[in-house]
Amino acid sequence: MRKVYIIGIGAGDPDHMTIQAINALNKVDVFFVMDKGPAKADLTRLRMEICERFMRDRLYRFVEVADPVRDRQAATYEEGVRAWHEQRAEIYEALIRDELAEEECGAFLSWGEPSLYDSTLRILDQVAARGTVAFDYEMIPGISSLQVLVARHRIPMNRIGESIQITTGRQLVEGRLGRIDNVFVMLDGDCSFRHVMNDDLQIYWGAYLGTENELLVSGRLQEVAARIEEMRAEARARHGWIMDVYLLRRP
Repeated sequence: MRKVYIIGIGAGDPDHMTIQAINALNKVDVFFVMDKGPAKADLTRLRMEICERFMRDRLYRFVEVADPVRDRQAATYEEGVRAWHEQRAEIYEALIRDELAEEECGAFLSWGEPSLYDSTLRILDQVAARGTVAFDYEMIPGISSLQVLVARHRIPMNRIGESIQITTGRQLVEGRLGRIDNVFVMLDGDCSFRHVMNDDLQIYWGAYLGTENELLVSGRLQEVAARIEEMRAEARARHGWIMDVYLLRRP
């Protein structure tokens, strides 16, 4: 039977690869890559470099396919995401059916931790539920950007007697969080921390974590917010893409 792995490859540093992830790499015949355009070619290059470094004399190939664009004009965010996932499910199904022989192994290399704001597992669930192509699948956990962020800033992820939240910039803007004590914010394309500037918060921000382009800023939000916005805009203009994450913490 065909086998598909979802392999967490860390936040950008090849040294984030676990032994389990390396062992899974060395079973793969075909790597599937969703091409997000020239601006994000670095992400494909890094995936290839990881395979070149860790795969031991195994023949493999990459299959790239254009990633469908999510409709940002959909009636609701949820409707737009569901339609986008349906398009991706069609593509994944075709890749597994047409690019994998019956006993071959394929893989999606997922940034960070595949269970954390990554749609690959959810979409493979959809493909499996259709029952049109038989395959088995397995997820290999990875080091998340959250772990790298706190390691770089030399702080604990949680404090004694306190919980943490992990959310998105959209939820921060919509004011769904209530009191902020320890909130990790991911998938924020628009510096949403501007919406909580009146709170007395500390921010620990990082971009391109684990890569040679890594950026770090920490301090009182009101004092460093403008600097983060400026650095983020400049870096995005220079590289054509940016992946960042931050922790908002009450002192």
